[in-house]
Amino acid sequence: MAGLEKIKSQILDEAKETANAKIEDAKAQAEQMKTQAQAEGAAQAEQILKKSETEVAAQKERVKSAIDLQRRTRLLEAKQEMIAEIIGKAYEKVISLAPDEYYQMLLSILEAYVLPQEGEIYFSVKDLENMPVGFGKEIEEIALAKGGKLTVAGAGRDNIDNGFILAYGGIEENCTIRAMFDAKRDELADIVHRMLFV
Repeated sequence: MAGLEKIKSQILDEAKETANAKIEDAKAQAEQMKTQAQAEGAAQAEQILKKSETEVAAQKERVKSAIDLQRRTRLLEAKQEMIAEIIGKAYEKVISLAPDEYYQMLLSILEAYVLPQEGEIYFSVKDLENMPVGFGKEIEEIALAKGGKLTVAGAGRDNIDNGFILAYGGIEENCTIRAMFDAKRDELADIVHRMLFV
């Protein structure tokens, strides 16, 4: 019987050793899994942090770009307002010229637009009434020099504020000061821009 007890004892000791080895192995595996999970968690946290930093940086850049665009838009609007105001003042100055300068300017415009044809020239009622003596003769001479003939219309037009309208065979050329400014608006705006901002 003593031999049986010894075998039992030996079997129990071996079972304990195997169990203890398995427990130690399980503990080592658990520790390894824990370490690996911590490393993976740290890596994921680092990725999330980097992604967040990238998104925050991108958002900051978008906000900065939007603010910069808004600033440039406001600056452009302010420049355009200044340019329009200066062109408006220039127009007012031109239409307020002294009579001798004003009518001399009209002759310069006429020289640029008169055609070598027969036609009529229309003025505003006010300009027709204030026309200097001999002005009609100067108009005829300018037209003749270009190979044409112009007659000053006897009645002023209500739809003309200043300047004149040339009429050739039913086709009219608007040479009012407003039309001149409107036709040259972009060119004038460029000149004013260069004078003020370049």
